Amino acid sequence: MIVTDDRVAPFVGAQIDAIIYPPFTAMGLEREGQIIGGAVFNCYTGPDIELTLAGSVWNRPFLRAMGQYAFGQLGCCRVQMTTEKEAVAQYAERLGGQREGILRDKFGPRRNGIILGILAHEYRFY
Repeated sequence: MIVTDDRVAPFVGAQIDAIIYPPFTAMGLEREGQIIGGAVFNCYTGPDIELTLAGSVWNRPFLRAMGQYAFGQLGCCRVQMTTEKEAVAQYAERLGGQREGILRDKFGPRRNGIILGILAHEYRFY
C-alpha cells in the first residue's frame, strides 16, 4: 500500500544515514504496518526536484505514483538523484535516468556522489 504519512521521511533518513530536512513530500510503501520503501522529494525549483530513495522493494503502482507526482502534479521536467552507491545509480538508469556527473567528496572524504537526471520523457513509469 502507498502511504504519505510522517513515517516515510524518517525511514528514508535512517536508511541513508542522513537527516531529511523540510520542506519535502514523502511517499512510501507499507507492508503489514511497516514502511519497506520510501521516496522523498525536496529542493523543488519548478523544472527540477531532488529525489531520495530508500528500500529495496518497489512496484509499478509506486513507480507510477512517483512519476505522476514529480512530472504530472508538480510539472517538473526532470528529477535529480545523487548517490554514492553504484547499485542505486544503476537502478536510476533502469528507471530512465542518465549519469550527469560526479560531486567529489559529496558524502565525505573519498566518498563521491554520482549525479543522475531523469527527464519526464525518459521516465519509464510515467
